[in-house]
Amino acid sequence: MSGHSKWSTIKRKKGATDAKRGKLFTKLAREIQIAAREGADPEFNIKLRLALEKAKAANMPKDNIERAIHRGAGLEKGEALEEYVYEGYAPNGVALMIYVVTDNRNRAVADIRRILTRSGGNLGENGSVSWQFENKGYIAVPMDGKDPDELLEIVLEAGADDISIDEGTAEIYTNPKDLNAVKTVLEEKGLEIEQAELAMIPKTLVSLPLRETLQVMSVIERLEDLDDVSKVYSNLDVTEEAVAASEAD
Repeated sequence: MSGHSKWSTIKRKKGATDAKRGKLFTKLAREIQIAAREGADPEFNIKLRLALEKAKAANMPKDNIERAIHRGAGLEKGEALEEYVYEGYAPNGVALMIYVVTDNRNRAVADIRRILTRSGGNLGENGSVSWQFENKGYIAVPMDGKDPDELLEIVLEAGADDISIDEGTAEIYTNPKDLNAVKTVLEEKGLEIEQAELAMIPKTLVSLPLRETLQVMSVIERLEDLDDVSKVYSNLDVTEEAVAASEAD
């Protein structure tokens, strides 16, 4: 899965331009607002805590963050946002889980369907692909010369379920409810956390030739660029070769 981690990093860098920063802040504000409905105190709300960490990492202004929390908690009037999950297929049978936060469900569905059908994919029924994924806590840690055996011992003692180390990145998987506890232990051990989130992890990956892989990656990026789409998970095997080709674009 390390290709996925590196691809996520590249996409974040591409999205760091001023032209895209405003759209990113809007999406982050929506994520915070939705999370804050479950409680405005990040100490007791892991979804909110993770959303706030993402916002701070993106240098989102403090006023924007506080406004989003207040709106989610019902302390300030805001958009009537709802959260939805759509399932479907990209070209070549790659399964997609598309997470949406929107004030207009019809618009969101129409935009998603347009991108998928034009690329040779399609929307599916509820349950059509979700069985191919597991809800997990996910943490990415740069290796930076760390000893793999030592890191494995730290990760397992911290309570993680599994770890995968490849090409300079350690990807750590936890039970969703254990994510914050494991993350805290790793930080206390001095490890840098590159990414931490609750994620839908594919049980198996679909491997495609480079050209088809890049085609599917392009579809996913177009979906993620939609204002209403907050996250897209896939079972595509993103290889190091595909990541390098994507970064060269």
